[in-house]
Amino acid sequence: MASFNGLTVPPEGKAIDYVSGKFVIPDTPVIPFIEGDGTGRDIWKASVRVFDAAVQKVFQGRKRVVWYEVFAGEKAYKQFSEWLPQGTLDAITQYRIAIKGPLTTPVGGGIRSLNVALRQLLNLYACWRPVKYIPGVPSPVKHPERMNIVIFRENTEDVYAGMEWQEGTPQAKSVIEFVNKLLRDEGAKKQIRPDAGVGIKPISITATRQLVRRALRYALDRGRKTATLVHKGNIMKFTEGAFRDWGYALAKEEFRSQIVTERESWAIDNKDKNPNLSIEANAAMVEPGLEMAPEAFRQAVCKEVKECLDSIYATHGNGKWKQKIMVNDRIADSMLQQILTRADEYEIVCTPNLNGDYLSDACAAQIGGLGVAPGANIGDGFGVFEATHGTAPKYADKDVINPGAVIRSGVLMFEFMGWQEVADLIESALAETIAQHRVTYDLERLMKMEGIKDVQKLGSTAFGSAIIENMDKVKAAAA
Repeated sequence: MASFNGLTVPPEGKAIDYVSGKFVIPDTPVIPFIEGDGTGRDIWKASVRVFDAAVQKVFQGRKRVVWYEVFAGEKAYKQFSEWLPQGTLDAITQYRIAIKGPLTTPVGGGIRSLNVALRQLLNLYACWRPVKYIPGVPSPVKHPERMNIVIFRENTEDVYAGMEWQEGTPQAKSVIEFVNKLLRDEGAKKQIRPDAGVGIKPISITATRQLVRRALRYALDRGRKTATLVHKGNIMKFTEGAFRDWGYALAKEEFRSQIVTERESWAIDNKDKNPNLSIEANAAMVEPGLEMAPEAFRQAVCKEVKECLDSIYATHGNGKWKQKIMVNDRIADSMLQQILTRADEYEIVCTPNLNGDYLSDACAAQIGGLGVAPGANIGDGFGVFEATHGTAPKYADKDVINPGAVIRSGVLMFEFMGWQEVADLIESALAETIAQHRVTYDLERLMKMEGIKDVQKLGSTAFGSAIIENMDKVKAAAA
């Protein structure tokens, strides 16, 4: 029998396997869990009851989850004098799928963020953040039902790689001197001020391609029609601009028959509407103002249009491009505006790490906030599912916090495992409970602000019980 951090794994549990790119889920899979710090204790107790009830109602005892506690954060530090014991990493590596509550970021050095450390050490390169509105949840926007976006945020690079040096240190001075010399040698006038703190922002071909590949496979599997690369490439051309370019290249190389880029769709549609349109006229429609552009740029756009039509018009023309996944891109600041004004135009979003952090929280605000926003960190053969909010220690052990984020992260976990009926049952019962206005204090406060009178405020445990109670109702309605 396996043992990690001094605790033996229950003998009835079996390890999840990963064969030829697919999970093999036994009837009694071992799922490691980290209950989390602060309010994580209350949240986990409510959530695990919901998970077990749903599995029981769906499988009637034929399958069940064997939960196995592993440690990180404050609980780990108190027991092992380590914030993230090696045994925890080993257990998650062996059993492949895990779920966790919120963790405290240690103060005073050491691991910058336990969440970031888990992602990097296990190469959980994609942060998977579906953001879908639950009817009845108070929202600051007029039409929250338009929000149904799945964000794939790169998880291991960008500023979260943690390479930075404090102002005034020898390391910072060395980096500044080195970079300033490079700039002078290139003839650039700009220089880094000597009193600056400096950081490095790495974005690689490898990380970009594996993220976009996973996002496009998800779009194909789920019948989604658009995938958007969100970046700040107009300013950072060789990091975020490269993310955009590498994303497009991957889409064309590996999904050519199944995708069309936005610019390709313009060129193809122009030819569909006017088969006799010249390449030059088509290019001018794709790139307005082309006649005033430098000759080299004009020729490049004409070449782009010609190569597009020569290579894919036979397979994508005559309207067939409309049945493909549309791959487009948006500047990050513009995207933050567009998720407010026309969220329903977007379905799958791929983004570097920092922009994804901003974007996922901004989207979550429209559907009720981080208290109901699920998250997952996934890689090839591994998945760690988590609440995306903080630990709120002043509310710890008071049984008041909304467990919705962990519950909905469990929904993602069961979907990831292929136990879709379990995932659907939990999501439907949660939605039914909210529709009945039986909610925790955060949603109760917002509902009352909107003038809803019959709101019943529940604690964490009672909210979980209400969800379980509603499972039979939603099952009967679906039958």
